[in-house]
Amino acid sequence: MAVPKHRTSKARKRMRRAHYKAVAPSLAKCSHCHQPKPAHAVCPNCGYYGGREIVKPKEKEE
Repeated sequence: MAVPKHRTSKARKRMRRAHYKAVAPSLAKCSHCHQPKPAHAVCPNCGYYGGREIVKPKEKEE
């Protein structure tokens, strides 16, 4: 098993960790209602996926 010969400095450790960051999820346009939605997911606005209605959208309560 490999064992480090020298201690990793704070600067070197932080440089390595500088690339770990949160990435915003990519959004695609719905082909039916043209609202932004997550890619490869049913549209939360109209309930369509792949040109077919999969889920009936919830009606807005007033």
